[in-house]
Amino acid sequence: MEMKARDELALQLGNIVLEAGKVIMAVRTSDVGARRKPDGSPVCDADIKAEQLILARLAALMPKVAVIAEESFAPHRDGPVPERFFLVDPLDGTREFLAGHQDFTVNIALVENQDPIAGAICAPALDQVYLAGATAYRADSAAGGNLPDTMKVITTGPVPDAGLRAVASRSHMNAPTQAWLAQHRVGEPQRAGSSLKFCLIARGDADVYPRIAPTMEWDTAAGHAILNAAGGCVLGLDGSPLRYGKNDAGFKNDGFIAWGRRPA
Repeated sequence: MEMKARDELALQLGNIVLEAGKVIMAVRTSDVGARRKPDGSPVCDADIKAEQLILARLAALMPKVAVIAEESFAPHRDGPVPERFFLVDPLDGTREFLAGHQDFTVNIALVENQDPIAGAICAPALDQVYLAGATAYRADSAAGGNLPDTMKVITTGPVPDAGLRAVASRSHMNAPTQAWLAQHRVGEPQRAGSSLKFCLIARGDADVYPRIAPTMEWDTAAGHAILNAAGGCVLGLDGSPLRYGKNDAGFKNDGFIAWGRRPA
């Protein structure tokens, strides 16, 4: 997809995540219907209703492009993965949402030839939206509103003289991640939920996000697209670029390091 088309798509995805954010915030004021999925992870009415809206909007926007979304994902998907497809997490950070935290997000990304080439993230409780095609942007906008006419271009920043600034998961810190942080002499990391960790790096407020644990592709693709466009990269634990469409692995990532600037 050409650069201009990627930016135009990112704007359209930005409006969809804003609309989904409005759905989530409406559910937040009611009985959220929290329950557990078979794998033990939480799900609630906000996940389901936001995904329904997103699927409808993407079907109207690009009807011939497949969509792989968390709540409707079939673990034993048959057949080859298409060259181009959407990845959707309708409510990234359900634990944070149910716990009353603010840092949950809506994530949509378009993957082409295993790379996320456009994406959008809305943090509805924070009135923030991030999007990227060829360029990465940030805007402050109430969930459900339209994107503002002007948005701020964001780029990653150089590592400060004092050393790497890390961001890590609030809910999923583990011993291997702690060991990585200690090995790289990173101070106490910022803690954040959901895909906002990628956004903190993309806007220059952090330098690295290590995740030495499995994630799903819909957790990372939108943030990956935004970070790439802002000047960063996301590498697998073997040092190669993180790829998407891993059908044989059930669309699971083994682990990764997200960097604001590619390491030497």
